[in-house]
Amino acid sequence: MNYLRRRLSDSSFVANLPNGYMTDLQRPAPSPSTPSSSTSTPASPATERRQPPVAPSQSQAPPAASGGGGFLSSFSSVVKSAQMAQGVAAAAQAKSAAAAAAAATAEGGSGGTAPPAQPLKPVVRKPKILLVVDDPHTEWAKYFRGKKLNGEYEIRVEQAEFSEINLASYVNTGCMVDMQVTKGGTKVVRSFKPDFVLIRQHAYSMTPGEDYRSLVIGLQFGGVASINSLLSIYNFCSKPWVFSHMIKLYHSLGPEKFPLNEQTFYPNHTQMATTPAFPVVVKMGHAYAGMGKIKVENQEDFQDITSVVALARTYATSEPFVQSKYDIRIQKIGNNYKAYMRTSISGNWKANTGSAMLEQIAMTDRYRLWVDSCAEMFGGLDICAVKAVHGKDGNDYIIEVMDSSMPLIGEHVEEDKQLITELVMNKMASVLLGITTPLPSAVKTQPQSSQPRRAQGGNRSASASPSQSAQGSPQRARSASTSPSQAFQPGPIPATSGPGAQKQPPQLNKSQSLTNTFSITDPLKGNPTDDEAKAETIRSLRQSFASLFSD
Repeated sequence: MNYLRRRLSDSSFVANLPNGYMTDLQRPAPSPSTPSSSTSTPASPATERRQPPVAPSQSQAPPAASGGGGFLSSFSSVVKSAQMAQGVAAAAQAKSAAAAAAAATAEGGSGGTAPPAQPLKPVVRKPKILLVVDDPHTEWAKYFRGKKLNGEYEIRVEQAEFSEINLASYVNTGCMVDMQVTKGGTKVVRSFKPDFVLIRQHAYSMTPGEDYRSLVIGLQFGGVASINSLLSIYNFCSKPWVFSHMIKLYHSLGPEKFPLNEQTFYPNHTQMATTPAFPVVVKMGHAYAGMGKIKVENQEDFQDITSVVALARTYATSEPFVQSKYDIRIQKIGNNYKAYMRTSISGNWKANTGSAMLEQIAMTDRYRLWVDSCAEMFGGLDICAVKAVHGKDGNDYIIEVMDSSMPLIGEHVEEDKQLITELVMNKMASVLLGITTPLPSAVKTQPQSSQPRRAQGGNRSASASPSQSAQGSPQRARSASTSPSQAFQPGPIPATSGPGAQKQPPQLNKSQSLTNTFSITDPLKGNPTDDEAKAETIRSLRQSFASLFSD
């Protein structure tokens, strides 16, 4: 401190300092009474101690101490200023470095060397909602589980019946569905916007409270895509309306290629005055699945039915009754075709009432023409079926067309459900994503035989169609381990040499026919007569029933 005091008291050292620097150590101007020069000179520390304080607020500390403290404070200010300058320079340098990095990134995007990209987060796609209108016996969610559209979009299945659905449709936001489903005794309420609809129920029934055409209109109003199309679903709410389009096919293809059963339409009961050729079948209103169909034998019964139609306040149709040998059903799911034959066992004139035998038969070009022609109705039907009756006169009569609400029959129901699943996924990918993929013709490869083979022992021509032969029946198809559409020849029962060969009855599934043929021939006797054929058929039925219920 003594050194600093002596150094600061030197006038030459203080004079070399900048103006205004360390003013607290400079000597104050002398008073006029002091005999000194006009220029101010620095005062010594002793002189400053003898001077009185300038203001009462000044500190009473010794001048030497105050002089040393002023120097340290000035030195601290210089250091702080330098630190602040360094901080500002560092911030500017960081800012310029960030700008340079951004410029380098832009150059890399335009063709230069880009810096290593950060790993992108996986994009979560919103699942597509599929509304399935069907009864709860078929759980469609398990058929779509694990499947994705184009490998990106999951499918969320919402299933309900028409009676469990309410909806509202808007121009801009589409269709909003409110669903109330009871599962396991718990009422589940959900609201969602469907992307696609699969309709497996009838949208209209004459039963009170089962008219759901307004829901079909709401889905169409909301622009929801569906299978089949909502246009066709609405058109199928009237059987005579569908039959009128079948009449167009009848006139364009001809009665040989499209043998449509004749039908008369009555808009109300007052027009049912014309006496038809009896017996006839009267269908009241939108009749399906065997309901609302009455067989009328004479004029008196026809008048009674007229009064019933008057009470129902609906339209009616009548068609000639066909003495059927069996019913034929040809179904089409996408590119897959199947044909079935159903024969009544109970003797009821309706083959779908009472006990009946059902078996799959081979597809023919004739059957394929029927279903392909009907599949062109109303802009195209993805799922449809044609029903016909094969009469005892050897002729076929087409009576009805069914849409996507058709029931699945036979032992290949699971395969048909898989086909419907694939069909829906292809349609959803086409409508929602614009991706078109070829439809599978079958879940498993099933070669089809286009030409049936005639049974041995008959007098039928080999070139005759099974629907045109007088005594023939369509070719049966295997339903065990072989392909269902691969035809086989039942023929006569082969002779076996084993001692216990006659003790093992054939193993038949309940969905199969109980007999393989209507007439079984004996190779030793030749062609049987009609009585022998009937007796052999009865014996075969008894043996089949015994083997079926022997468990």
